[in-house]
Amino acid sequence: MGPTTDIPIGNIDAFPIGKMHIVQAGGFEIGVVRHDDDSFHAIRNRCPHKGAPLCQGSFGGTMLPSAPSELHYGLEQTVVRCPWHGYEFDLATGQGLFSNQTMRVRTFPVSVRDGIAWLTGLPAPARQRDDAA
Repeated sequence: MGPTTDIPIGNIDAFPIGKMHIVQAGGFEIGVVRHDDDSFHAIRNRCPHKGAPLCQGSFGGTMLPSAPSELHYGLEQTVVRCPWHGYEFDLATGQGLFSNQTMRVRTFPVSVRDGIAWLTGLPAPARQRDDAA
């Protein structure tokens, strides 16, 4: 992997708790979620199945595998569901859940410094890569 950069995406107060917020950064459209403990998750806004705007789907939990005649809901606030075909992905890892575990969505680390949220480890712009060479 080549050079990377960190990009500020806004004051943490600009991100409502428990809501998907779309930002443009590093050539990507990225969905960012702030949790009630002020931790963040960021995931690319593109479903690997057919290219749907993933972050326009629902965000929350999912039905968990369970015994016949039992229903168990879990993984609250950690799953994003594609609006086109219902594929579900783990916000922390980007891993597809249950139906197609080989699909994965790119995730991005988020750090908070002095009240500002930063996407970290994004590919550096071409000009910055040339300067580093």
